[in-house]
Amino acid sequence: MASGEGRTAFQQELLQLKATLRQLGECGARMLEDAMKALVNQDYDLAEDVRKRDNQADALDRRVDDDTMSLLALQAPVAGDLRTVLGAARMATDLERVADYAKDVAKVARKLHREKYYWPLEDIPAMAMCCTKMTRLVLDALDDEDPEAAIQVARMDHDVDARWKLLRDQLVEHMESDPRHVRQAARLLLVARYLERVGDHLVNVAERVHHIATGEFRSLDDA
Repeated sequence: MASGEGRTAFQQELLQLKATLRQLGECGARMLEDAMKALVNQDYDLAEDVRKRDNQADALDRRVDDDTMSLLALQAPVAGDLRTVLGAARMATDLERVADYAKDVAKVARKLHREKYYWPLEDIPAMAMCCTKMTRLVLDALDDEDPEAAIQVARMDHDVDARWKLLRDQLVEHMESDPRHVRQAARLLLVARYLERVGDHLVNVAERVHHIATGEFRSLDDA
């Protein structure tokens, strides 16, 4: 194969790798959206559907792994391309964790589908909405290799963290003041914690995108 043809083939494989990462991220975002709908609407069937969809995310994660190994073994990428290939495997791990946490939210939704909520679900859906926006923004940042968009993702996580701390304090207070609601409050506290962790994983992805775009690896926690 001529060098020009080889370069073209490599670029096509790299684009496919990014496309698979986007599929994985979109899978997690949709799972998270539907898991939250299942929780709010107490929809057992939707929660069960989300739980089963985790297999799709796992399959996409494995595909990224396989494609990454193939590119490293057969194409020997350098410089920015190498950053993308190496970063892809790590980003896939974080995006797959988003899907895992969405599955965990769905499991809580199944457990609570027959219980009357004693406490209005407002901040939890707001956290989930922020996480899905972060997911789609970081995927766009990866496509465009846009470091500023990556930084914006990290800044959005500040809102997720703030809501988590508020919810944690409120739910603990509810558990202390009315023991009848301890089990439900504890499960909702788990959901909030899952969403806080989703935000952290998306910041990890944003840091990888920033590294791919700039060649500089930096923590975006204080962005």
